[in-house]
Amino acid sequence: MAPPTLRARHRLSLHVVLTACIGLALAAGASSCGHNIQVQTVTAPNAQFAGRRTFRILEPRYRGNVALASNDPMLVNSITAQALRDEIRRAFESRGYVYAPDRADLDVAYYALAQPVTDIRTFDYGYTWRGFPRQYVDVVQYEQGTVIIDVIDPATHELLWRGQGKAPVDQDPNKYVSVLRQAVDKIVAKFPQAS
Repeated sequence: MAPPTLRARHRLSLHVVLTACIGLALAAGASSCGHNIQVQTVTAPNAQFAGRRTFRILEPRYRGNVALASNDPMLVNSITAQALRDEIRRAFESRGYVYAPDRADLDVAYYALAQPVTDIRTFDYGYTWRGFPRQYVDVVQYEQGTVIIDVIDPATHELLWRGQGKAPVDQDPNKYVSVLRQAVDKIVAKFPQAS
């Protein structure tokens, strides 16, 4: 077997470097949970926030139209639920709103869940080596956490605004709480400032 030419060695070296860089980028993305939070928000077409300055936080009893089960993480892990409530309160107060649990201009509901995700990525470098295509498939499995914050008109019970954040979460409870807090901050940062 003839030794590889300089050009073939260069291609192989480039391939090894690219594969290593892609692997490091994927690993960094999965482990730096807080830096990878994707946030989406939507405002109801008729929503008016002017003059609304107070809010209260509702207890999580339902997710959509389904009652939370007794084994739901939001109810079972009161430490996580309390950390989430505290962060929501702090985040809305930082936007100029005043917490008023007895009588408020806005109701805030929240939901959090974690579920497994499988991400399949295919890389094709567009050439062959010894007759084999240079295509790689990378499968990454992780837990994805979702935080949803709804802002509701307490008089009409209509949804005025929804913010949703998604991010990979760690199995370590302290890191999970940290990601939840970061998600809340990024979501509420998109809510209108109190006027």
